[in-house]
Amino acid sequence: MLEKTSAPPHQETGWRALLTGGNAVHSLVLSGGVALHALNIYVVTTIMPSIVREIGGLEYYAWSTTVFVAASILGAALSARLLGVVGAGGAYAIGALVFGLGTLLCAAAPSMAMLLAGRAIQGFGGGLLYALAYGVIREVFRPELWTRAIGLISATWGTATLVGPAIGGMFAEFSTWRVAFWSLLPLTALLATLAFSTLPRKAAGESGRTPLPLVQLALLVAIVLALSVASTLTTAAEQVGCVGAAILMFLALLVVEKRATGKLLPSGSFTPASPLAALYATITLLMVGLQPEIYVPYLLQELHGLSPLVAVYIAALMSIGWTAGSMTSAHWHGERAKQTIFAGPAFGFAGLALIALFMPMAGSEFMVIAAPLSIGIMAVGFGMGFAWPHIVTAVYEFAPEGEAEKASSSITTVQLFAAALGAALAGLTANLAGIETPSTEGVATATRWLFWLFALMPALAVLTAGRVWRARRTAI
Repeated sequence: MLEKTSAPPHQETGWRALLTGGNAVHSLVLSGGVALHALNIYVVTTIMPSIVREIGGLEYYAWSTTVFVAASILGAALSARLLGVVGAGGAYAIGALVFGLGTLLCAAAPSMAMLLAGRAIQGFGGGLLYALAYGVIREVFRPELWTRAIGLISATWGTATLVGPAIGGMFAEFSTWRVAFWSLLPLTALLATLAFSTLPRKAAGESGRTPLPLVQLALLVAIVLALSVASTLTTAAEQVGCVGAAILMFLALLVVEKRATGKLLPSGSFTPASPLAALYATITLLMVGLQPEIYVPYLLQELHGLSPLVAVYIAALMSIGWTAGSMTSAHWHGERAKQTIFAGPAFGFAGLALIALFMPMAGSEFMVIAAPLSIGIMAVGFGMGFAWPHIVTAVYEFAPEGEAEKASSSITTVQLFAAALGAALAGLTANLAGIETPSTEGVATATRWLFWLFALMPALAVLTAGRVWRARRTAI
């Protein structure tokens, strides 16, 4: 556990300290890796219709995202091992090169099969870059700057959410989707060069290297794939079968992780009384609760007749909220910082409740419900961002001695897995609730089911976060 530290009087501790001197270069590399990963996600989402019109493969449309996320989970989980072997500079350079290779395959893809192969390689490299940001924060910044650095990463992701669809839309508009991939390659090369030349290259691996958690990783990916398949099936029996298989694999994951020598998460992560267990549960519940956002643009168009562009940017309020929440709380310390872990999920619940109340009002003039609906969408993201810097810092603090690298990479592994899990469950819930029914009332009913059910996630996260808050009150 970390001891309290304070910067000497002559050292900056505010945002200026993060954005000046040697810290500025490190901030640029860390946020650049996250920006590359995030921009790729939102640009590709926007240009996918253009891709399938040219090379075909509409039946595999969703798999572009599925294979990317599954590979990202693998990359994130292996980032700590790579960091310990080749150091921060080498790990970032390798992550960028792998991402670049996948991007090259996507740019040149003559068929959906090659595109999916490229997306898998992209996902692995992107998962490495995203997870490395959290691991390298501990190496290059003083502890009092950690929450600000995490806030900067959140702001970078939020900015990519706004910029990505616009960039992708521009390439789609001019039917140049391949150029969208080609344009990422110079940025990737620049990131690899800058990271290798400025970040520490000395391997600082933790002692007692254990075997890779290959079985656990295989089970994680299989769970995501099973739930993704379930959301595409048409009969309830098939869907229930896939969900049942996913549950059995998750139980197997718990058993294997408990007995394995090479563990996926730090020691104590599945012990009910452990603060780490409560932290991972909080991350999972909050990330799952965010995932109905994938339906917000569709519902705004279907129920309220908005244009696709307007709908996308209203949906982007969730990411803007995440950025605003992170920037609000990132500089907080002490008791106020600890309370954000408890307060963040409460914002998330309130936001989802507002969406559940106002989104289904299809017969209303949209301007009448626009304000409360927009506040709800933004509140969901704000709650996550408000708590996020201090959730990550708490994982650092409660990591067992000698497992700091594993704890850092585990943040992204759990985050990505929970996002994939939530997206699959949101699709399954929406389909079972009848979101594809031709009537407006049927879509409105499905909307109520979707958002009220997922509002339970941050409500439960209030309870798990409360345990973390109490643990932090007695810590350090």
